[in-house]
Amino acid sequence: MGFNPLQEKGIPIDRQFRNWSELNVKPYDKNSVDPYTQCRVITMNGIEVEAVMFSHQFARHTTDLDLKRQLALVRRAEQQQQKAVCWLVPGEASNLETVIGYEQVAVDLTAWVAQNEPNPYARQAYEFGLLEDFDHLYRYANLMDMLEGKKAEKIVKGLTEITPGRPTIAEHRHPMDDVRKPLDRNKDDPRSLLHALTITAAEQQTMNYYMNIGNRPTEPMARGLYLEIAQIEEQHVTHYESLLDAGASWAEMLVLHEYNECYLYYSFMQQEPDPRIRQIWELHLAMEIEHLRIACELMRQTDKKDPEAMLPKELPEAVTFQSNKEYVRQVLGSQINLTANETEFVPVETLAPDHRYFAYQRVVNGHGPVPSEQVIDKHVKAKGREYRLEVIGPSPVEEFRKAG
Repeated sequence: MGFNPLQEKGIPIDRQFRNWSELNVKPYDKNSVDPYTQCRVITMNGIEVEAVMFSHQFARHTTDLDLKRQLALVRRAEQQQQKAVCWLVPGEASNLETVIGYEQVAVDLTAWVAQNEPNPYARQAYEFGLLEDFDHLYRYANLMDMLEGKKAEKIVKGLTEITPGRPTIAEHRHPMDDVRKPLDRNKDDPRSLLHALTITAAEQQTMNYYMNIGNRPTEPMARGLYLEIAQIEEQHVTHYESLLDAGASWAEMLVLHEYNECYLYYSFMQQEPDPRIRQIWELHLAMEIEHLRIACELMRQTDKKDPEAMLPKELPEAVTFQSNKEYVRQVLGSQINLTANETEFVPVETLAPDHRYFAYQRVVNGHGPVPSEQVIDKHVKAKGREYRLEVIGPSPVEEFRKAG
């Protein structure tokens, strides 16, 4: 029998609070950290931020003061978890070095989810977004090489390739075409609900990060690239969050959030090679087991439903950071020309000339240089060619095989 957090005993909530020295953890070494340790840290920071923000939204939508107090109690522990995880990221890492980690998360986490997603429509949604984050990694890697003289391969360590994906310039769609069909918590596999929560939180973190640090560079080209990709990350949050079943009650959504945190901490605990960081995952799992218990009790009281009826009997297969180079190439070779028309994914060449996609493209890309294209053009002019890390071989997309 696998691990079932509903049957485990966690740390009582009144014993979960930590002092400043416990939270002000020693960062990992940016030069020696395992790339996927960094990815796990980035992912769990995003998951904890989502937990905190969801709890705040829940509190803003209830008049029950006792419920507000219960949410505040658990939320304080979640806030401390977020701080302990986020403070693992070293201050010595530049914003661009951190961004490379963010985009490696977006590629390899989304690729794993897509390959393990039981709902065909949701799987297509993940593959669609995957190719766009793959291109963002390529653009930022070229920017970092130019501005800081640093190679992204030192961060991704050959586990994730760096080569063009669906060009960022083509990713700008009319807002109405970024909304997807929702999952159904009563019909879909629980894994699908957990996957959607995970990727929404990860993309939301990236969106928030760019919203806040995108204005920090002094170089206009860098500011432009952050600006452009930050817009796409907002599109991605719309894209993924619309997969969530909005018909769920607040209590049901809280249970799913807490269960998903248990799932991810347990998954990453199994894989983490750094003993010190693995201890953090273990501690946080014990805390989340208690948070889940509290959420389940709330659901029983408010909804008069049994939470176990909507949850797996045991945790699904562990979420795994692994190299997905072959899979990404397969998706790249077969889906490079897709865009969206309402909730469907279609070849861009099938859109009517008067489709809103082209009108929106003319607005955002119609005047002056497009930053994502400008970065590559300037890299070619400065260094003779673009920066790529094609570990397996030339791009599967013929038009991308000729380097700039």
